[in-house]
Amino acid sequence: MKKRLMIIGAGGVGNVVVKKSARMTDLYEKIMLASRTKAKCDAIAKEAGPVPVVTAEVDADDVPSLVSLIRSFKPDLLINVALPYQDLTIMDACLETGVHYVDTANYEPKDKAEFEYSWQWAYEQKYKDANLTALLGSGFDPGVTNVFTAYAAKHLFDEIHYLDIVDCNAGSHGKSFATNFNPEINIREITQKGRYWEDGVWKQTEPLEINQMVDYPHIGPKASYLLFHEELESLVKHFPTIKRARFWMTFSKEYINNLQVLENIGMTSIKPILYNGMEIQPLQFLKAVLPEPSSLGENYTGETSIGCQMRGIKDGKERTVFIYNNCKHQAAYKDTKAQGVSYTTGVPASIGGRLLAQGVWKKPGVWNMEQFDPDPFMALLPELGLPWEVVIDGELAFPKEETAHA
Repeated sequence: MKKRLMIIGAGGVGNVVVKKSARMTDLYEKIMLASRTKAKCDAIAKEAGPVPVVTAEVDADDVPSLVSLIRSFKPDLLINVALPYQDLTIMDACLETGVHYVDTANYEPKDKAEFEYSWQWAYEQKYKDANLTALLGSGFDPGVTNVFTAYAAKHLFDEIHYLDIVDCNAGSHGKSFATNFNPEINIREITQKGRYWEDGVWKQTEPLEINQMVDYPHIGPKASYLLFHEELESLVKHFPTIKRARFWMTFSKEYINNLQVLENIGMTSIKPILYNGMEIQPLQFLKAVLPEPSSLGENYTGETSIGCQMRGIKDGKERTVFIYNNCKHQAAYKDTKAQGVSYTTGVPASIGGRLLAQGVWKKPGVWNMEQFDPDPFMALLPELGLPWEVVIDGELAFPKEETAHA
């Protein structure tokens, strides 16, 4: 029997999830796309198919409104690509209506630039009792990077000891300053302190304090900065042999200079201020004047490269493994009218939804991507536009011990 899918969020990622899912005629009979702005949903639905896509307006902060909409459409599962602030209200609505749940980023509170899985992991028993599956972080990072790690653990290592996730966007969108996904979430993420796992404890760094040159496939060397990213938290939990786990992302000097100016004048602050008698967050105002990420696709050139560099043991011998994907912005736009960053997040979300809807990844409770068999997901990645490569015993950017540069 074919399924009904609901998607919440009509930004760049939502556009990709809808268009990819609407091509799954073997699986879905009908899709609903809902967001705060129905006109955005209508524009996406107009270009999607052949599975019929209907649209609706909904406030994802409002549980009763969500529950009412879910009950009227009766989906089998819901993919959440709204803001991370709204994860818990959407999870609550899914619990109340008996609908399976998928998202791409973990919850963070509006009033604090902090993200971790504790809030969503706390739903474990509720989802078990309801016989529902919640699949967390089905984007690229988190998401594909978790599955890459699980694939390596299953097929290529007896033990993984060192993990470095490397994320490069070597594209050019022609704007003087723009973020590749929601500006509010992006800037909150990179202006907070860095964190990485080493020898059983979390170690903290100042924002963008540590950087290292990384040679990315088909791109070349790029300065990569150490950040905290949520997949580290679940990966070190589920693969306890990992001695060190870090996340690195590239930024141009121009981007960092612009960001520092904005930070120095208070525009990246999430502390509310009074303006003309109204309380506003400076960062939310900044988001309103920056380019909408979903608008960047048409003129975007270059490519992304994201992967996992791992070192460990196989059959008693040390081994290195690098699993990665490169995605051309132009190819992403041709396929879905999206830039590569939206594409590399939206395609995995549609795959996570597919595996859950098919019952391949379906188990009561709250789960991270690496807790399921990686093979079905890895098989679908190239089919849906994200081919991957594996390099075994090649040279990694990171030796066991090294001094990164501040």
